[in-house]
Amino acid sequence: MRFGYSETCLDHDTGDRHPETPDRLRAIREGLKRKHGVEYVDADPADVETVTAIHDDDYVEEFRSFCADGGGNWDPDTVAVERTWDAALQSAGLSAWAAERALAGDDDRSTPFALGRPPGHHAVVDDAMGFCFVNNVAVAAQHALENTDAESVAIVDWDVHHGNGTQDIFYEREDVFFCSTHEEGIYPGTGGTGETGTGDGEGATLNLPMPAGAGDAEFAAAFERAVEPAVEAFDPDLLLVSAGFDAHRHDPISRLRVSTDGYGVLTGRLRDLADRTGAALAFVLEGGYGLDVLAEGVAMVHEVFDGLDPVQPDGDIDEDVEELLTGVGSRHPLLTGI
Repeated sequence: MRFGYSETCLDHDTGDRHPETPDRLRAIREGLKRKHGVEYVDADPADVETVTAIHDDDYVEEFRSFCADGGGNWDPDTVAVERTWDAALQSAGLSAWAAERALAGDDDRSTPFALGRPPGHHAVVDDAMGFCFVNNVAVAAQHALENTDAESVAIVDWDVHHGNGTQDIFYEREDVFFCSTHEEGIYPGTGGTGETGTGDGEGATLNLPMPAGAGDAEFAAAFERAVEPAVEAFDPDLLLVSAGFDAHRHDPISRLRVSTDGYGVLTGRLRDLADRTGAALAFVLEGGYGLDVLAEGVAMVHEVFDGLDPVQPDGDIDEDVEELLTGVGSRHPLLTGI
């Protein structure tokens, strides 16, 4: 794979006890050291106009000034220092680069993956939250729609937390489809199955809140029965993956049970989905706070594109997940043909 990476993203220093640390990127780099075919690209940072295409002008200026004054705690979870402004623009720029390269034809072993931080999927139009200041994947989607031939974008978010910011940004729009698999009942408390979009965006949001304990078999079923058919029905030009790895069974903040091979299975399914729909495909880093399993997860995504066939799950799926998928399949507009 081609990984978008910049040392600037290490300058966002959240302190010794914060889970979203520069060591996340260092661990990923270390985990990829012995992998074949890894390439790094230091893309340009996003300019302010690219960010304000998604975020409110006043919020962006407030964030810039907050960092210029030395930063601090934006909220109890979301920390900034002076260099966070530069890191956030760089992270957004890497994500826009990934979208551009995918649409330019980079695929297979050249598939782009933006390794930026701070992450983005909780950032809403006019506020930071959940470790996130600029919504990287939303910036990438909007950048593609404004600057390439792409007319539609699908975003699949497999982070353990619901991508509330991404959902909110595109909730009333028909040109971006947002789909999230996430742990039910945890931060930020959004992402119910009844949240399907409104106005022009009705049906362009799909949420699959997974019960604690759901693992590889349940996620594979969710992708096969809901995520993939919904994306196929939407038929995007670009497929972006908000790739958090905190649904891993060994992540310190997750009660989900996805394995490293499970992430490989999901990667393979999305690669094949992009092939079937003719969509360009790119990945954008979100969460993942166990350093070893984060590094393993990113390395697994890379290895799938390098030819690895991950171990497929077997066995029956959890009854609650079966009920979830049956209900969503019978009600969601993209899955029922309404």
